[in-house]
Amino acid sequence: MGKRKVIKKSKTDVVVKEEENVLPSKRNSDEAVPKKEKWINKQRVLVLSARGINHRDRHLMKDLRTLMPHHRPEGKMERTKSLSVLTDICEMKHCNKALLFEGRRKRDLYMWLANCPSGPSVKFLVENVHTMGELKLTGNCLRGTRPLLSFDSKFDEIPHLSLLKELLTQIFGVPNYHPKSQPFFDHVYTFTFLDNRIWFRNFQILSEDGGLSEVGPRFVMNPVKILVDHLLNPDYVSPSKTRQMIKKSAKDKYVSRIEQKSKQDSNQPTEAYEDDGLDMFGGDELDAAKIISQQRTKTISAGKKLKTKKIGNLKSKKI
Repeated sequence: MGKRKVIKKSKTDVVVKEEENVLPSKRNSDEAVPKKEKWINKQRVLVLSARGINHRDRHLMKDLRTLMPHHRPEGKMERTKSLSVLTDICEMKHCNKALLFEGRRKRDLYMWLANCPSGPSVKFLVENVHTMGELKLTGNCLRGTRPLLSFDSKFDEIPHLSLLKELLTQIFGVPNYHPKSQPFFDHVYTFTFLDNRIWFRNFQILSEDGGLSEVGPRFVMNPVKILVDHLLNPDYVSPSKTRQMIKKSAKDKYVSRIEQKSKQDSNQPTEAYEDDGLDMFGGDELDAAKIISQQRTKTISAGKKLKTKKIGNLKSKKI
C-alpha cells in the first residue's frame, strides 16, 4: 500500500484594504465635480496712491505691500478723478477692500480705508511716519506670514472704534490658507488708541513667553471722518490750521517782546540827577527835601510822555 502524502496549507496573511471612494462610472455632464476649498475668507485689498505723495509716503506704501500678501497693486490714480472711480478699479481687480494714499502739499499724507462697494470708508491723517529702511530696527519676520492683531480695550468701549476695529481686521488680517501666505504666525500688529489717535506698531515674536522686537513701519492714524453716516471727528484739526496757529503764536511772541522792550526803555531815566550844590547836612533840611521831590516829579512826567509817544508810534506801525 502506498503512503499518503499530507499537504500542509500555509497560513495566508489577511490584508485589510481601506474603503476608497470610487467615482461612479457614469455621471451627467451638468453635475459639478465636488471640490474641497480651504481658502474661504477671500479678502483682496487694493493698495494704490494718488499723484502728489513724497518719497517717504511711497516707501510706507511699499512696506505695507510687503507685509500684506493678499494685496493687489495698482498704478497711481490721477488727482482729477473722484474717489468714486476707486469702486470701479476694485471691481476690475476683483478686490473687496481698498487702501488709498493721498498727498497734499508734499507734506501731508491722508489714507483712505474703504469696503467696496457697500462701505463704510474712513479717512485718516497719517502722522509720524517711520519706514522699515529708516528705522533699521533689530526685528525681522518672514515674508508672507500671518500676523496677530492686538487692539486696545477702548476699541470695545467706544462705538465708532468698534467699527474701525472690524475694518482694520478685515484689511490688515491675512486670510487663512491664502496661496501667497505662510501657515504660521511670527509677528503681531498693535493698534493703540491714545490722544484721540490710533498708533500702529509691528513687532516680531521672539519667544512664547512674550518676547518682542520691533520690525516697523510705525505711524499714527488721526481719524478725520467716517463716511456712509458722515461722522466727523470734533477733535480733528487740519495740518494747515495747525501751522497757521504756530505762526500766529510766534507773531504774538514777537509783538510782546517789542512791547516789553519799549516799556523798559521808557522806565529808564534819560538824565541823572543834577547836583545843585545843595548841602544835605547843612542848612535847612526841609527846603532841600522839597527841591529834590520837585526834580523827581519832573523826571517822572518826562518819562511818561516819552512812553506814550513810543507806544503810539508802535500802534501806527501795526496798522
